[in-house]
Amino acid sequence: MASLNFSRVGCNNRNSISDFAVTRHDRPTLTRPSRVGFKVFASDSQAEPDLSVYVNGLQMPNPFVIGSGPPGTNYTVMKRAFDEGWGAVIAKTVSLDAAKVINVTPRYARLRAGANGSAKGQIIGWENIELISDRPLETMLKEFKQLKKEYPDRILIASIMEEYEKAAWEELIDRVEQTGIDAIEINFSCPHGMPERKMGAAVGQDCALLEEVCGWINAKATVPVWAKMTPNITDITEPARVALSSGCEGVSAINTIMSVMGINLDTLRPEPCVEGYSTPGGYSCKAVHPIALAKVMSIAKMINLEFNNKEYSLSGIGGVETGGDSAEFVLLGANTVQVCTGVMMHGYGLVKKLSAGLKDFMKKHNFSSIEDFRGASLQYFTTHTDLVRRQREAIQERKAVKKGLQSDKDWTGDGFVKETESMVSN
Repeated sequence: MASLNFSRVGCNNRNSISDFAVTRHDRPTLTRPSRVGFKVFASDSQAEPDLSVYVNGLQMPNPFVIGSGPPGTNYTVMKRAFDEGWGAVIAKTVSLDAAKVINVTPRYARLRAGANGSAKGQIIGWENIELISDRPLETMLKEFKQLKKEYPDRILIASIMEEYEKAAWEELIDRVEQTGIDAIEINFSCPHGMPERKMGAAVGQDCALLEEVCGWINAKATVPVWAKMTPNITDITEPARVALSSGCEGVSAINTIMSVMGINLDTLRPEPCVEGYSTPGGYSCKAVHPIALAKVMSIAKMINLEFNNKEYSLSGIGGVETGGDSAEFVLLGANTVQVCTGVMMHGYGLVKKLSAGLKDFMKKHNFSSIEDFRGASLQYFTTHTDLVRRQREAIQERKAVKKGLQSDKDWTGDGFVKETESMVSN
């Protein structure tokens, strides 16, 4: 079977990965050459696809990352994630004063395919009203240090969130870095809990505030910093642009979507129900995947257009349960893919299914590495005006051979379903 090899044509040599080194005192500025100038040649053999990725100076065995949340809440579960083979682990978000964090139970609610309140059917949506870590910071820091001692070559990322206070952010960064963590993800996107303290999405939705806080963080941090974006905003590229311009090496998208899971039609109470009451929470799982893809696509196009000459990373999040789900994020420009709800539903062994599925996809298309196809589908997104132009030209080239209806006047009552099907692409 032929495979695809990518060779650069007519481009000057650039620095290779081996030319860069990461220290805890000098975050590297990396330059990734553009894919302009590549040509594709066929070869006669196909090696096993390589899932390893190199992101902001961090070497990972695969692009699959435990997303911040319950799957990274303590030493035991993070150790399990490393043992199962996850490429990296992002711990549950920590802050200086965990005593202010008080969770309730129940704090999750599920949406199944089917009627309201159905106990059957596939789970397609998941809502949580869970806050950040309620464990003492000192406890979490000791566990970070222990994990890095036991797994020195694996990537451990601290997720942090603080109030609108420069000194608090600086102290928190200093304390987590002393444990030996490899990078920091800033939670600018938690959609519920403590907005009155200017935490989470309260910062991510305010670009002026975000710019100021990112400035504090990046002046202090000595490891790579990712900013986690909220989807609960009109244009997600605006805060992503601010985060990168303010010194962050990467962005993660998306965090959960503000939601009300549903109303119990027997009790008339909302879910999840706590003593008869509830509050809007964060929505995740399979149903958010198309929304997440759109947000990641927008950020990736913005990065390519406005930050083309620098190495910035993008971590895709939202509804990943299969290798195919992850391939879609990579095709839209993501370097890594985070999974949180999927682990809560399927367990830490899910990484094996994800890896096998992604390798199958790569073999099908003769891709040997993640970089071979990262961002390959971005070129196929355009405006509706351009779609109209392209179709008009294609119709002319096909000598006006009709496919589907060309005008609203062509719809008929009797053939409505078939006419609809004639215009569906998949």
